[in-house]
Amino acid sequence: LPLPGYPQVRVALPSRRLARAVADHRPDIVHLASPFVLGPRGLAAAARVGAPVVSVYQTDIAGYARTYLGAGEAAAWRRIHAVHTASDITLAPSTSSLRALEEHGVPRVRLWPRGVDTGRFDPAHRDPGLRRSLAPDGELLIGYIGRLAPEKHVELLGPAADLPGVRTVIVGDGPSAPALRAAVPGAHFTGRLTGHDLAGLYASLDVFVHTGPFETFCQTVQEAQASGVAVIAPAAGGPLDLVDHDRTGLLVPPGDAGALREAVAALRDDPARRARLASAGAAAVAGRSWEAIGDRLLEHYRGVLRARTAVAR
Repeated sequence: LPLPGYPQVRVALPSRRLARAVADHRPDIVHLASPFVLGPRGLAAAARVGAPVVSVYQTDIAGYARTYLGAGEAAAWRRIHAVHTASDITLAPSTSSLRALEEHGVPRVRLWPRGVDTGRFDPAHRDPGLRRSLAPDGELLIGYIGRLAPEKHVELLGPAADLPGVRTVIVGDGPSAPALRAAVPGAHFTGRLTGHDLAGLYASLDVFVHTGPFETFCQTVQEAQASGVAVIAPAAGGPLDLVDHDRTGLLVPPGDAGALREAVAALRDDPARRARLASAGAAAVAGRSWEAIGDRLLEHYRGVLRARTAVAR
């Protein structure tokens, strides 16, 4: 069903088929991804076959309630607490989200970040022709890539986009698209891109700018870093784990359009600094392959199974 206030996002509802599938498969472990809606049914199905449960916290549902419904944040946290407390462990993608869960009383939270496809997102995909079309006079090309939704605060790009010698590209779609065309009138809007087109756009930027302060992780920051692009992001949420200020990118106060503009201007005026940040960012994500992150997930699974075995003894 469509998510209230954001119909582009669809939410699955619990079904008896879920319990039947778990019973037929008889797994050693049940992994609940984004368990806010299906979590209770998944927990019950796992209990019937005696399987431990690993739940992953990857969406700020409480923040969605606050942003789109104007209410329900406390109720959302109660639901999050109930589902994740009933799980054997909860995996959080960043230290910020881990702390938020612990502050709301969720026990047994472990860190499990995200990988990045460094084969797809690579500086080699830089496209001179695309750059010429987006920045025909050699301007600094800045870009945002992601959902165009209220909680992303993409309108903060407006003052930076007005800087002399700067061109802006906005990639993505969502309910805020019409308002953003008015708020950032000089930007080039591509709509949603995928695959080679997305990788080429990333690598053709000079600076990637993320504006949303409520990210549990912020995968687009990693993808930009892997693409050899300098990053500017808010000093909040997931980016705090991904950006070491003035080493692998720049952090700015969340919600501060003026600070964002100043950071863009600073990188426009200092190509050497921009190149240094881009190089360090790419080096920082070089070891974060999905294979390595998958191995960390398997270690979490093994830990849960060992704990269950120890209790059974």
